[in-house]
Amino acid sequence: MQSYRMVLCLLCFTLGASLTLCAPQASAFPLIVKTGDTLAGIAQRVYGRVENERVLAAANGLERTGSSALVPGTRLEVPALAYRRTTEGDSWPELATRWLGAPERAAVLAFSNDSKPWLRPVDGAEIVIPYNLRLVAEDGDTLQSVAKRFFGSEKRAWMLAVYNGLKDSPLQPGQVLLLPITELTLSEAGREAARAALEWSGLGGERRRQQAAAAEALPALLANVRSGRYVETVSQGVALLAGSELTTPQRAAVQRQLLEAYAALGNRGRAAEACRQWRLAAPHVRLDPRELSPKLLAACAVRP
Repeated sequence: MQSYRMVLCLLCFTLGASLTLCAPQASAFPLIVKTGDTLAGIAQRVYGRVENERVLAAANGLERTGSSALVPGTRLEVPALAYRRTTEGDSWPELATRWLGAPERAAVLAFSNDSKPWLRPVDGAEIVIPYNLRLVAEDGDTLQSVAKRFFGSEKRAWMLAVYNGLKDSPLQPGQVLLLPITELTLSEAGREAARAALEWSGLGGERRRQQAAAAEALPALLANVRSGRYVETVSQGVALLAGSELTTPQRAAVQRQLLEAYAALGNRGRAAEACRQWRLAAPHVRLDPRELSPKLLAACAVRP
């Protein structure tokens, strides 16, 4: 399958075809239709959203026939989100080019991850990659009608225009559009179905959920330090570091609070290690005597 996609993209490049045809797909997994299955029922089961029936239909070329074409034993492609981890120096245009096919898709990728295209992605964050759903326009389709059908609002037409490099020209029958679908979070039944598809290895999102949980826990960690609850700080901070795939800034924040807690508890060795880990995660941090106490500076081996 990968070699097929590579050949397709080489052909597109050679023939000067648009990026719409060559943009990489996010993950999907196969599902075998069973007796009594319908597209709506499968959508409800794997996504918890019956509205995703239209996504399943488009992904499998069943817009016209729908569930009437589902014969037990039929192999369906179930679209799913992909997850990737950012590294230092990444930008949204670079990530959009790598995973969505064009830098112009940076805005969609950034907004899908609660960021802005002009900001740098958080280092070490697990980001979600929208599924590029291919849709072949039919007679009467417009960007507004497609936006309404798949995104619930005609106002999303502008996003489709930018995403596909279109201007004000109307859609032509047979024209291929890519739709960046993000409402594809799998239900528990969907995750079980994905695990059962042994050939598919794209199941992800756990790291992203851990990072979101850590973001909610960090204010409590800071509150413990400010209230002098240093033992609780150590317990919570160690648990966060051991049980979560944190972003780099999150690791830095936890180590900074551990530095203060260990120093207050008189554990100079652990305080020094926390300072070292803090500075590794935040190499540009300044050890300012106006912000750090002599005890913390001593733990960091810096004299005030």
